[in-house]
Formats: sequence, structure tokens, C-alpha cells
Amino acid sequence: MKLLAVEARQNGSYNLDRYRQVARLGVELHVLNGEGSPGFWPDPRYRVVGSARIGDIIDAAARWHAEAGFAGTLTFAESAIVATAAVAEALGLPGIGVTAAVASRNKILMHQAHGRAGAPHAQFRSAPTLADGLAAADQFGYPVVIKPALGAASNFVFRADSPAEFGCRYAEAATGARTMKWTRLEADDIDLGPDGLVVESFLDGSEHLIEAVAWDGEVCLASVVDRVAADQSTFECNLHWAPTTLSQAQLADVHAALTAAIRGQGLERSAVHAEVRFHQGRPYVLEVTPRPGGGGLEHMARASAGYDPIAAHVRVASGERPPARSYQPTGIFTAARSLTCEPGTITGVSVPAEVTDSPDLLFCRLAAGPGDVISRPADGSGIFGFIGATGTSHEDAMATAGRLAELITVTLVN
Repeated sequence: MKLLAVEARQNGSYNLDRYRQVARLGVELHVLNGEGSPGFWPDPRYRVVGSARIGDIIDAAARWHAEAGFAGTLTFAESAIVATAAVAEALGLPGIGVTAAVASRNKILMHQAHGRAGAPHAQFRSAPTLADGLAAADQFGYPVVIKPALGAASNFVFRADSPAEFGCRYAEAATGARTMKWTRLEADDIDLGPDGLVVESFLDGSEHLIEAVAWDGEVCLASVVDRVAADQSTFECNLHWAPTTLSQAQLADVHAALTAAIRGQGLERSAVHAEVRFHQGRPYVLEVTPRPGGGGLEHMARASAGYDPIAAHVRVASGERPPARSYQPTGIFTAARSLTCEPGTITGVSVPAEVTDSPDLLFCRLAAGPGDVISRPADGSGIFGFIGATGTSHEDAMATAGRLAELITVTLVN
């Protein structure tokens, strides 16, 4: 099977590990970057367009498709969801469609879609000005959450507990919305809907990350992971464990909420990553995106739920329904966390054998390397990698992941 992976602007080596996982499934993966570095993927299955304009990317994809005959397209990049949908639509290949892609990328349109479908979601308001944001916060009541409409990976997502804090956080988020890499990596000349900031009411319960499959109105929840509460002022700290602690009744409520949200966004056939947060005992949908979740969630899904999100994404991309089963925990405890460091430019990363040879290591993925710039809140949330471990309990797995993370060293210059 030949598939075409698309990025308008290459995000360094961030998606390389995912591409290798696809290739290990026996897929002949071709990679098309609008703007990209030479040698990123093996020749002759790699091309750089030399332009991030969506028209140029579509033209290059069409020429390559005429030569190679792709079964479908895919992306793992939040910033390439719409571009990939546009390519698939233009080439007549399986895809979610541009309208559904934009509703799945833009947080304002996503909220509106959830509202029309009756999916439970936080109160929200687009806030193009500080006055708009303060009015929304006054209506909802503090605390509130401020986020970019076109954000990703919790970059420039802040909690504000008072009008004074809101003013500071609004300015930081507004700057980030204009400068963060996730917006700069988008294709040119493509309509992503309204930009700017969104203000949401704060949801005070537990948060959960779901890998699912949507197919012709049916939604299968295949993996459920808990986000362990940590700092909720910037939402940068990613601590996850599995299997979920949710009850069967709570999972049924999550399924109903996500089924409505997915229908509202127009995702008819898609591998899905979704995030929900409980509030006053009820699940609310934070977001739904038509790709597998990042941060090593695929490794947790395989170990703790017997589900492979990458394989499912591949099957959907080619127009085939993946053999996903409803969530059934395997009994294996896993935990994962982000790898963070002080801000600066990375000069080296050392992962010792004590980490790579550990029998409890689930995965270790570096997302940044020498030459990459790490920023921290409020300038960004530059994570340099992720690590996961197994254990005899949730707590044991998390402690092991933390111990292994502490063995990894990063050198930087300011």
C-alpha cells in the first residue's frame, strides 16, 4: 500500500518517529513537504515542493499521485490537518473533507459545531479584544481559560483567576497566537476560519484522553488514558497514566458526548483523538481532532488497551474500516510524561543505556535536538521529548517514568 504524508511546512523531526512506525506496518510511505529539509525521508519517496502555498502543494501531490498511485493521504501534524484534507479532496482520495477539517482545527468553529450537535462543552466566546475577553470572564465567572483558536499542544493556554491576571495572560496568549510555530506551520492561501483567542469557562474535574474510531455514525472508544492533575495555570505539564480510572457508567457518558461532538464536526470516517474533562460529575468535550494523539499515547494504547492508533490511522487513510474494539483494558499499567528543560538552544541530549535498556521502559521519544530552541511559559511550551514506563500500578509506572526522565541530560546555551 502506498500512502502520502503531507506537511505544508516541516516541523523539524517531530513526526519522523510516527512515519517510521507507519513504514514498520509494511506501508510504502511517501512524504511531501511544502517546505522541508533535504534528506528528511529516504529517496525516492520524499519530495519538497519548495512552496507552502496550498495550490502548489496540491499540484505537486497530483503529479506524484499520477506516477505512484496513492491509496490515500495522512498526517500526524495538527498544523497539516486542513492541508491534507485539501490534497485528498483534490485528488479524489479518501479523506474527511475540508469543511470537517477546518471545524476540527479551529477551536471557535469546533465549539460552534459541538453546540449545534448538542455535545456538552465549556461556555466559550471569541475574544478579539481584551475588553471582549474580560466581558466573557465576567459572564462565566473566574477562573477561566484563555487559548488561541488555532493553537496546539497546550501552547499559550492559560488559566486566569482574576481580572488582573486575565489582562497579563491575555497579552501573552495574543502574542503567542501570532508567533507560535503551530500557526506558522500552516499552509499559505488556505482558509482556517476566525483566528485570535477563545475564552472558556473552567471545568474543574478530571481530564481524559481518548483514542477512537469514527465510522459512518458509529464511534468506538478504543483507548482511554487519564491525565494526572498537575499545574493547571499553563497546562504545560503532561502526566498520563492508564488504564483509566473511569467507571463503566462514566465511559458510557463519555461515549455519548463524543459521538455528538464527532457528528457535529462532520467526521464521518476518521481515526480520532479526543480530550474530555469532567465538571460537576458530567463529561465535557474539550477537543476532537482527526489524527492519533501525540506524546506517546500510541504506546500506551497498545500496551494498556490492545489498540494501535497508528495502524487504525493507516487503515482509515486508505478507505478501510480498522478492526477497533470497544475499550477493554489489558491489565498493564503504563504512565508517560513530557520531558522539559530550561529555556535555551539545545547543544546536546544524552539518553544513557540505563534508560534505553530498562525493562520497564515503554518508550522514549525525543522531539527536539541540537540547534532547536526551547521556550517555556509564558513564551511557549517547548517540550524536548516524552517518556513512558510500565509498572505494577499507576503510581509505580509514574514513579518509574519520572526516575528514567531524570537520567536524561540536556545541554543548552542561552
